[in-house]
Amino acid sequence: MAKELKFVMLLDCYGDLLTEHQKSVMELYYCEDLSLAEIGNPLGITRQAVRDIIKRTENILLNYEEKLGFAERLEKMRECFGKINETARLVENENIRKIIADEIKNGLDLL
Repeated sequence: MAKELKFVMLLDCYGDLLTEHQKSVMELYYCEDLSLAEIGNPLGITRQAVRDIIKRTENILLNYEEKLGFAERLEKMRECFGKINETARLVENENIRKIIADEIKNGLDLL
């Protein structure tokens, strides 16, 4: 998994455990793809300060994932739902196929 995608997933899983400032900087960097200067200027902090926040927060997120493992489990569940969906396409009965597809959607919405 690409490093950027990994941190987007970790931010999605554990973002609410961060301070608002940490979460905001990480979202601007990883989700909005802003540069360090573009993040720092409106906040009145240097590029280096932004980089420090990002590095510290990356370590916090990695630590959460190491201890809790939610992001890895979510990814495995998504893969599982994908395989079930592929297999459900082989079901000839349209009503059963629709029920399976609806339940897969419900399961993915819960993730």
